[in-house]
Amino acid sequence: MISLFQDHERNPHLSRNASACDCKQRGPKYRAVFASLAIVALATMAVAQDKPYPAAASVLQPQAYVSLQPVPRGHAFEIALVAKISPGFHINAHEPSEEYLIPTKITADLPLGVALVETTYPRGVMRAFRFSKTPLRVYEGSFTVKMKLRAEAGAPLGAKKISLTVGYQACNQDACLPPTKIPTTAEVEIASADTPAHPANANIFSATPAAKLPTQR
Repeated sequence: MISLFQDHERNPHLSRNASACDCKQRGPKYRAVFASLAIVALATMAVAQDKPYPAAASVLQPQAYVSLQPVPRGHAFEIALVAKISPGFHINAHEPSEEYLIPTKITADLPLGVALVETTYPRGVMRAFRFSKTPLRVYEGSFTVKMKLRAEAGAPLGAKKISLTVGYQACNQDACLPPTKIPTTAEVEIASADTPAHPANANIFSATPAAKLPTQR
């Protein structure tokens, strides 16, 4: 697997040390080996240039939805983050199957008077990839993360914006893009406690719930 953010720059002395070796003492055989490696490296660079990869932040397209509008003080409500993944790519699940994988994680910057109760992540699916000897748990296509929140009794009234950040790493069968974080926003109206609450986005919140996983804040 090619990692597009892990290259020889992690060890800048590597190429310098290699070029500093005394190839004359090793003879024609070793000089031929180094020449062959140089040709392979140049060919690999040419292929990479012919096949550009997208920016990591463009692979995921998140959209946030709120379950109630308005949200009366003292009431619980949900935010659903629906994310679409570009075809040909996948991202690691929130609880990946291998420790070295970077998990997908949603964080929220909550306004005064709004508290996070729990976050529900989908489990993901197991898929086989050329770069792994064992199947990996990933998200592909699209996935939904649901956050349960509560407007406290003293929450300030009015329109509020809840900033959400999605952290993830996207890969395909051949390469992994750099880990990245992208923002999205949920908008909610906090109303007085006696205000009727109206369900919103029923097509999203009436869907079969995902398995609950421990919240990571």
